[in-house]
Amino acid sequence: MKSIFLFFAVLLSLSLKAQEKITLYNPEADARKDLETAIQTARDQHKHVLIQVGGNWCSWCVRLHGVLESEAKIDSIMKSDYVFILINYSKENKNEAVLADLGFPQRFGFPVLLVLDQDGHRLHTQNTAYFEKDKGYDPDKIIGFLLDWNVKALDPKSYVR
Repeated sequence: MKSIFLFFAVLLSLSLKAQEKITLYNPEADARKDLETAIQTARDQHKHVLIQVGGNWCSWCVRLHGVLESEAKIDSIMKSDYVFILINYSKENKNEAVLADLGFPQRFGFPVLLVLDQDGHRLHTQNTAYFEKDKGYDPDKIIGFLLDWNVKALDPKSYVR
């Protein structure tokens, strides 16, 4: 009797675990349309576009997204300087045409970050392995990256004496 109870308890536990599926990325999203909307918003707000490419299957993608949202200074920089979007890469939808237009960022693995200017020109593709520290990401490295690629940092007027 105890073994039957244990069996059903384990089965229930596995069922609940399966329902906790991560859904940051939407494989059904129209990446081209999302990108066009982000570029228009960036143009209107005089910001850059920051793209995170990855998938729900990628534990490092989920970790990075968690750091981007949970670290107050990172969240502040992102909100003031960037229009942020996620582009899905998964077996359901690899968004190959959009990623080809963005210079094949998947060559760096996942997650990968891209910075576009307000006209949609790719300024930088970032291999996020350089942000890793221990079993996560180093917030200071991410902050440095975000500040190095924002509109002000790339404005020649910032360097005129």
